[in-house]
Amino acid sequence: MAISANQIRQTADLLSGRVIRTPMLKAPMLSRNLGCDLYLKLECLQHTSSFKTRGALNAMLGLTDEQRQRGVIAMSAGNHAQAVAYHAEHMDIPATIVMPAQTPFAKVARTRAFGARVVLEGRNLNECEGTVNELVKADGLTLIHPYDNELVMMGQGTAGLEMLTDQPDLDILVVPIGGGGLIGGIATIARDMRPNIKIYGVQTELYPSMKLAVAGEDINCGGETLAEGIAVKKPGWVTLPVVEALVDDILLVDERALEWAVGALIEQQRIVAEGAGAAGIAAIYANPGLFAGKKVGTVICGGNIDPRLLASILNRNMAVDGRIARLRIDISDEPGMLAAISTSIGKCGGNIVEIYHQRLFFDVPAKLAKIDAVVETRGPDHVDEIIAALRAANFQVRQLEDSAS
Repeated sequence: MAISANQIRQTADLLSGRVIRTPMLKAPMLSRNLGCDLYLKLECLQHTSSFKTRGALNAMLGLTDEQRQRGVIAMSAGNHAQAVAYHAEHMDIPATIVMPAQTPFAKVARTRAFGARVVLEGRNLNECEGTVNELVKADGLTLIHPYDNELVMMGQGTAGLEMLTDQPDLDILVVPIGGGGLIGGIATIARDMRPNIKIYGVQTELYPSMKLAVAGEDINCGGETLAEGIAVKKPGWVTLPVVEALVDDILLVDERALEWAVGALIEQQRIVAEGAGAAGIAAIYANPGLFAGKKVGTVICGGNIDPRLLASILNRNMAVDGRIARLRIDISDEPGMLAAISTSIGKCGGNIVEIYHQRLFFDVPAKLAKIDAVVETRGPDHVDEIIAALRAANFQVRQLEDSAS
């Protein structure tokens, strides 16, 4: 094996006091809704809001004096970037971070705030590699790889050591996978502490690189994903054999499941997670039979989500759940129509969020118009009640899907 459980224990001693020992908490609401006994390792509360601080620090503590003086470089979609920049600032080491061009503004800003030089290049981590290699040669920098590094994997494994120390009777571990550093470290220590524990990795359907590599299949990945933190086109050579040997299976999740998981963590547990951080919850949501009645632990591995994206996800989830509905109402274009509509909706306890009065851009007679009302409700039954009330007031009304016009 690339690393050992004892090395992870030694790393935990080395990192003690330098990283946060994050809580492992039961999630009662999610447990009830997902049908399992669920525990969350809140690495979103770590320094820089991600588990990446563990591995980055361990690797940087291994630098020589000459390497520290020349500086370090990292490629990252955001969390590893912030971790390297954070520790570089505290260790007085110059840091250069190469990030994909579409990395959320919030992650770029926080990385720069730690004093790192940020270079935006490519659309994903793998497209950053050429730039990184050029800078390593030109400036003599030392690469702190986000996952393909034994010291990094040892650091990430300390999260698993804490999980099983706090909850030693877990039946299943669910761990997001990008390049494999986190699951490689966690699986190594978990197999030592609990040889029979089930270990599932999670990737997105758009980036199943580790799953395909383990299966010996050609890797074909791409597309826009909410979980950009695990959007890796090829796994690490250091991590791949560890995953092959120790992980039971890798589950794939779609974008809808990721959106649901981010929203559920906010609404049901008051926990802010990015898409990659919520991937474990998405896998449990999408595969209820695997986890039913089991004691399950998963890592909320990051909380660095763009606020605008988070707001959009919450609103989209409300629309899917029927708590926000878009109603199209046909009216005669005369005074009092809007008042009658709002009265009908208000009497049912609905809240009008937005309203659009369309006269020009629909194929309707000059004396008629259409009203599009966005209404906040208690759910689908409440939507039906509001529609019935409007029809009782002699309005023609229908509910629009998100893509309807």
